Amino acid sequence: MRYDENLANRIREKLMFLPILEEKEMFSGLVFMVDGKMCIGVMKNKIMLRIDPESLTSLEDKDGWEQMVMKMTVMKGYILVSEDVVNQNKDLYWWLDLALEFNPRAKASKKKK
Repeated sequence: MRYDENLANRIREKLMFLPILEEKEMFSGLVFMVDGKMCIGVMKNKIMLRIDPESLTSLEDKDGWEQMVMKMTVMKGYILVSEDVVNQNKDLYWWLDLALEFNPRAKASKKKK
């Protein structure tokens, strides 16, 4: 399975009104770029969120998330949220809002020449 299309569609519903939104297939998943910055993604049946690294301690009492790790490297500021904890849209939107709130402060990747 590349990524859960149903989960991607639920995220699209929340993001479709954003003025600068782009979708890209990468990391064997689908990434939603907001204002040119990686913000939210769907990796198999998990949601990838780019959040403020300082906010991780405030999530300690929340179930269903983990720090994102790629090739044995902890990705600072990126978490994965299990589809199991976002069955209701209000729960999904709570997690998505974390990433959307951080997006204006997130650094954009340097453009390749």
